[in-house]
Amino acid sequence: MNEKSIKSWDVEDRPREKMLLKGKSALSNAELIAILMGSGSAQESAVDLAKRVLRGASSLNELGKKSIDFFTSFKGIGEAKAVTISAALELGRRRQAEAPLKRIKISSSQDAYNVMGPLLEDLPHEEFWMLLLNRNNVIIVKEKITSGGVAATVVDPKLIFKSALANLASGIILFHNHPSGQTKPSLEDVNITKKLTEAGKLLEIKVLDHIIIGHKGYYSFRDENQI
Repeated sequence: MNEKSIKSWDVEDRPREKMLLKGKSALSNAELIAILMGSGSAQESAVDLAKRVLRGASSLNELGKKSIDFFTSFKGIGEAKAVTISAALELGRRRQAEAPLKRIKISSSQDAYNVMGPLLEDLPHEEFWMLLLNRNNVIIVKEKITSGGVAATVVDPKLIFKSALANLASGIILFHNHPSGQTKPSLEDVNITKKLTEAGKLLEIKVLDHIIIGHKGYYSFRDENQI
């Protein structure tokens, strides 16, 4: 048996048994990933393999952006293990993004970013979303308008205001991400913001902000006096 095999470890040090004995919070990131992999290779344990995988990204957020090919490039990780790891990381991202919306009041661009940032900042493609708010700036619903490619997504104002009217929203906050990580608005971003702001005035539904989300940061049209 390989001396590095987890089966050769003391029972209380094996990731699965350690979780059962001490709880999931007692495990390191490498130990959690090792559980997902189930086994390592002939040369190293699952934990040592997981440590090498983690060294291939600067953080768990960055690891979550990695492709299946990234994981299978490590000896000991086949397609099935790679899919399992990728699926677990995606569930973590969705869990972080799935904060309860009930009675959340938006008082600043930071509040809005806190709601939508986890959902959009790591995506490899562009998506356009909005928050619908009541008169007290409390969230009614969050809704995806469209999903596009790496560079852009097409926004139809009719879809935005149809939903806003149906939900009796008094205000909306627009969001989209830049997969490049940069938050500076493009000319198209500026034009669509102006177009939607003017349309909202006609319908008495105020466009409160348009927030561009990058990697761990954002640009607010409201904060920059562009709305």
